Amino acid sequence: MSVLLVGISHRSAPVAVLEKVAVTEDDRPKLTDRMLESQHISEAMIVSTCNRVEIYAVVDAFHGGLADVGELLARHSGLPLPDLTRHAYVRYSEAAAEHLFAVASGLDSMVVGEQQVLGQIRAAYAAADAQQAAGRTLHELAQHALRVGKRVHSETGIDRAGASVVSVALDRARAVLGHRAADSDGSELVGRTAVVVGAGAMGGLAVAHLARAGVERITIVNRSLERARRLARTAIDMHGVHAAATDLSGLVAAMADADIVITSTGAVGAVVSLADAHRALNASRAGHQMVVCDLGLPRDVDPAVAGLPDVTVIDMETLQRDPSAVAAAADTSAARAIVAEELTKFLAGQRMAEVTPTVAALRQRAADVVEAELMRLESKLPGLGDPEREEVARTVRRVVDKLLHAPTVRVKQLASTPGGGSYAEALRELFELKPGAAQAVAAPMEIAALGGELADDFTPGHQHHFTDEQGQHA
Repeated sequence: MSVLLVGISHRSAPVAVLEKVAVTEDDRPKLTDRMLESQHISEAMIVSTCNRVEIYAVVDAFHGGLADVGELLARHSGLPLPDLTRHAYVRYSEAAAEHLFAVASGLDSMVVGEQQVLGQIRAAYAAADAQQAAGRTLHELAQHALRVGKRVHSETGIDRAGASVVSVALDRARAVLGHRAADSDGSELVGRTAVVVGAGAMGGLAVAHLARAGVERITIVNRSLERARRLARTAIDMHGVHAAATDLSGLVAAMADADIVITSTGAVGAVVSLADAHRALNASRAGHQMVVCDLGLPRDVDPAVAGLPDVTVIDMETLQRDPSAVAAAADTSAARAIVAEELTKFLAGQRMAEVTPTVAALRQRAADVVEAELMRLESKLPGLGDPEREEVARTVRRVVDKLLHAPTVRVKQLASTPGGGSYAEALRELFELKPGAAQAVAAPMEIAALGGELADDFTPGHQHHFTDEQGQHA
């Protein structure tokens, strides 16, 4: 069984396509269940963020699994399969693991180095585990990816150029509110009033950034008033900023007094309508300028809002083109080196685990032979005393253990190298081990470098390799 990744992200698709493919928290369980109903898929995990949807599936066959995942995504998004595949990328086995490690490290994010994606991967695994959709293979892959992400952030400065999409959006907002003054001192948000629509992870991140930027008052707007109140209390207790909470009925009133509005709800359909924005502007002071940062996928803000006077909308499409979304080249290179090192360790561990069932089967075979020979000896020498019989048994077992020790230890060492699976196969052939015996221990993720070549079958004309921020092959 191998891991298949099918994904669509800000690197491969425009925002309009990402909106259609977006998987909400309500969608995730249903889509996961449908995948597990497939005859080719035994495990499934869906990583869904504001700028990516990636499905990790443990499949028994590449083409069968790919067809199943592609059909499910097409049905979910409402896009014809040819349109979907034009924007999708596929990774398989080793390449799938490498990609997830890069994502966890923030190397594949719109804002390189953002840490929020680590929490999103953790949430994706927790959701899969709760549905019993994550078995041993995805457990090992996800846990290692989380460790890689933590190591990258602790050992490099990859997040110093901007920790998240929120920070880049706020930089844009500063420029607008400061009238793009050349001598801007970064204080354009000090004393301002802000509205945060959505009380999830991105909302919490927005509150933290706004507080650090010196915003004086924040209103949290959320469909669930209790969640809005919790985040408002956090803003007060942890960040020392004046904060209030309201449900969606208070949105227009909150916006009327706001200099900056940040939305990220994951809702389907506009949360901030053109009529809402009109009413807010009519209720605000004359000439009041408002910046709306729409970080939702699908969009939270009606695109027509951008056409209103004194309103500037900063959306995900705008942020995709922002040069400040690139981390320092040295830190990015250091992060890539860690990913490469950890991938080597992970694959070596997988190969060693792969040979374990064969070694266990060999030792069981030896034990069976020893027991059979001891029974034969007893039938030939029925008068043998108990002390002598026990000494003979110990001696035979000791001889067998010594003979097997060196080859079994060595085959585990060799199995950790590329192509190590051939050594396990050699053991099975030499000792005539039955295939079933070697599979008594659940086999881990197979390691086969098929990702790039096979992906081309799915995305004609779009060969997706891991690239640096300038688009050069890494």
